[in-house]
Amino acid sequence: MPRVIDTHCHLTFPEYEGRVDQVLADARAVGVVGAITIATTTTDAVRALALAQAHEHLWSSAGVHPLYAEKPADWAQMRSVGLDRKCVAWGELGMDRHYDTPPQSTQRAVLDEQLAHIARWRSEDAALDKPIIVHCREAFDELIPVLRASALPPSRFVFHCFTGGERDMRLLLDFGAYVSFTGVVTFSSARETRAAALLAPLDRVMVETDSPFLTPHPHRTTRPNEPKFVIHVAHALAELRGESREMLAQTVFCNAKRFFGVLA
Repeated sequence: MPRVIDTHCHLTFPEYEGRVDQVLADARAVGVVGAITIATTTTDAVRALALAQAHEHLWSSAGVHPLYAEKPADWAQMRSVGLDRKCVAWGELGMDRHYDTPPQSTQRAVLDEQLAHIARWRSEDAALDKPIIVHCREAFDELIPVLRASALPPSRFVFHCFTGGERDMRLLLDFGAYVSFTGVVTFSSARETRAAALLAPLDRVMVETDSPFLTPHPHRTTRPNEPKFVIHVAHALAELRGESREMLAQTVFCNAKRFFGVLA
């Protein structure tokens, strides 16, 4: 059975209250041997870390999602979480132009502050040199120059939940980042995203669910999405690209292990 890691889910969300054990067991039964639960605020990062510490094959991140940029952020708390070995990434952070709130100015201020902290922390302590998960929705032109100006290594960024088109893909690839796909690539209506997925070098590709959102076909009506369904994302990518399921699953598994430094 091919092994896969769900590199992005939100198991601190209410949909999973009291049943994370079962969610992870169901995932492992179908070859999803690990998952990373992603923080949306610095407070959520503490909860995510606690979950990760309680489960051998679960890891976490620490950061402020752009749509949560108006919530208070405790940067010392974020740094403290980042020191733990079960916290394997910063983020998710970035910009989102799909919604009117929070204002772009607020999102940008929090983004700049996070990037500055991360750049300083990684220079202070090797334990804080972690990859960075990027949320970018309809904001590639604005966001990539900000990331480039941060002087953080482009190869340490992954653009999660890619839903853009070919131009957006070329921008992030030219920048030098990784890219992660969700159930969107299983949707026949997502023609632009499916076309863009053909451009990504396989050694820079990962897969995720972004649970509880974006359940892939053939379970699209199932709510909430769960890590076990990430296998369908990998299968859809393989079919789209004309590659074997086994080879693609093995490649994205190795990419995730290498990028996040996890052992699964």
